[in-house]
Amino acid sequence: MNPRRPDYAEYVRSIFDSAPFIRDLGVELVDLGPGWCETALAVAPRFRQQHGFVHAGVTTSLADHTAGGAAGTLVGPDEVVLTSEYQVHFLRPGRADRLTCRATVLKAGTMFHVTEAEVRSLDSLIAKMTATVAIVPADRTRR
Repeated sequence: MNPRRPDYAEYVRSIFDSAPFIRDLGVELVDLGPGWCETALAVAPRFRQQHGFVHAGVTTSLADHTAGGAAGTLVGPDEVVLTSEYQVHFLRPGRADRLTCRATVLKAGTMFHVTEAEVRSLDSLIAKMTATVAIVPADRTRR
């Protein structure tokens, strides 16, 4: 896959740096390249649900933002990414103290990218997400 902007890595880093919710969660951008992104998250006690497992909302947020990062590596200089839809399959309870996620672009389009993200503990696949990410002109997202 070929990036459409030379500064794609800096752009994706800015996606993570400028998202207050993602910063509050403590999502760490680990690595990225054209069409893929990897993140990690230390699981704080507040991220657990009533049975002690990682809350589905935390897992989903990690997968969603990582998928957006992967899609962001392939947009043009005047474009941004916004999640259009996703589906998550939770395969086993999140029992980990640390989660990792790798997202890849399955199909890069002009209006949408289709992505896939896997959230893992040290030794288990916790969740798998497929997401459609819209490619939007940057000027349409300014406040």
